[in-house]
Amino acid sequence: MKKSADTPNDEDFAALYDRAWYTLIPARADYLADVSPHYDEVLHDVAQRTEHTGSLGKTDIAALVVWKRLSAQTRWVTELMSLPDTHVRAVTERAVTAVRDTSLTRCEAARTGRGIIAELPGFRTGDALASAVLTAAAPQGMAVYDRRVQHALDTLGLTLTPTPGRYGRYLQLLDDLLHHGGAHANGWTARDIDTALYWMGATPHTPATPDPDHTTSR
Repeated sequence: MKKSADTPNDEDFAALYDRAWYTLIPARADYLADVSPHYDEVLHDVAQRTEHTGSLGKTDIAALVVWKRLSAQTRWVTELMSLPDTHVRAVTERAVTAVRDTSLTRCEAARTGRGIIAELPGFRTGDALASAVLTAAAPQGMAVYDRRVQHALDTLGLTLTPTPGRYGRYLQLLDDLLHHGGAHANGWTARDIDTALYWMGATPHTPATPDPDHTTSR
């Protein structure tokens, strides 16, 4: 198993990930119970359009800004809106191709796509909006990152530093969780984990005590 620089040592990471699953499982269940099933309709709509067009335009990015509840009263919004939509689509098309490239690992695809989209205003620093765009481009492979996710990772003891390349390392960390989740990870995607982390970041969860006989994931 390929690990990122942020993953624990061999003797520690398996047990750490196992403990993490006992918190992720109830957090995901709470997310599904408490968040409207319609909330992600915007993300799904953008993902469907991207599936057909192979790129995202300014309208798609604006929709994701609202979906992530980000501020539009910033300089980068003016800079982005001042670009031709054809230019925005030319950049996002390359990013879409990268994150859908099945010859790359999830981590490599994420890192490549993130590097490409950094060419656009609003995507040069921070990963919240960039991760939303890349997730819309490849919803079965990518995942969303934000401050709540970071808080949850810190709570779980899963290290993710803010140094360059964070989004790629984040996807590697999620990949490690999926691969080492055993029965817990059955049916889960990286996006499922990010929603559990998001909910943890908003509503702190006390890790459950592992039950050696517990084999169901939900």
